[in-house]
Amino acid sequence: MDDERPAVLTIGQLAHRTGLPVRTLRFWSDEGAVPPVARSASGYRLYDAGSVARVELVRTLRELGLGLDEVCRVLSGRTTVAEVADAHVAALDAQIRSLKVSRAVLSTVAKRDSTAEETALMNRLARLSAAERKQIIDEFKEEVFGGLDVEPRVRDRLRSFSIELPDDATPEQVDAWIELAELVRDPGFRARLRTWMELNTPAPGQGHPPGASIWWARHVVQTVAEVRRRGVAPEGPVAAEVLAELFGDVDRAAVLRSLEAGIEAGAERYRRLVARLRGQDSSSDATEELEWLARALRAADQARPAVR
Repeated sequence: MDDERPAVLTIGQLAHRTGLPVRTLRFWSDEGAVPPVARSASGYRLYDAGSVARVELVRTLRELGLGLDEVCRVLSGRTTVAEVADAHVAALDAQIRSLKVSRAVLSTVAKRDSTAEETALMNRLARLSAAERKQIIDEFKEEVFGGLDVEPRVRDRLRSFSIELPDDATPEQVDAWIELAELVRDPGFRARLRTWMELNTPAPGQGHPPGASIWWARHVVQTVAEVRRRGVAPEGPVAAEVLAELFGDVDRAAVLRSLEAGIEAGAERYRRLVARLRGQDSSSDATEELEWLARALRAADQARPAVR
């Protein structure tokens, strides 16, 4: 018999061979994961070379996160490593999603310097089920878009409009959802956005309202951003030329009403949050450009009687 590799091993020798504590091996043995191959005359457990390989497999599966009961089912042939691994991948994915949510909530709390009550609310909003999130958005859509006198194609587009938090959401998307959920649950915001929608949604048989071009044609914002970079004041003659270029003979009073309603509603903030939630590359915040444009329109309106 080879003294260094005896035919049978005591539990102490198995522990020495595998580098595991005796108490761990005894527990695994009691649970049936590494049963002894025999007993000595004194009743001590005995193991063999196959037991060493079995211990290594048990250790590998345990390190991968499998419970001992799952390990025993694999070793007994009642399931396969692949089947158990597939289940664990799903469990780990769920854990990862949960950790992302926790990270996003804590990051938002840190940025906002939130109170305990605000933190609890954000955590609840972040951990809502998909059905609960859908209910919030559906209620928001019904109050803001429902009953609008619009063309059928526009109505269909509004009905199919969706805002969803992806299953594999990034921390940035979770953060956007928290902020958006807080926003769309605010009755005041819903009322203001409804007013803005009524001013900007085309009625059956009509074209786009005058102010709609501000929100749906981004070249308006880009044009204003350029003149702001040049230091153009909204009350001067250059600003008047910009307005003429952008709107021509359009009813500027209607444009201003739409613009002021959108600014008051926070439509730009809403647009950017939806884009972030969808993982889209959102253009920069245009609030300052829109406010410059509103000042220019007001200045032009006030200057008109003096010109006559």
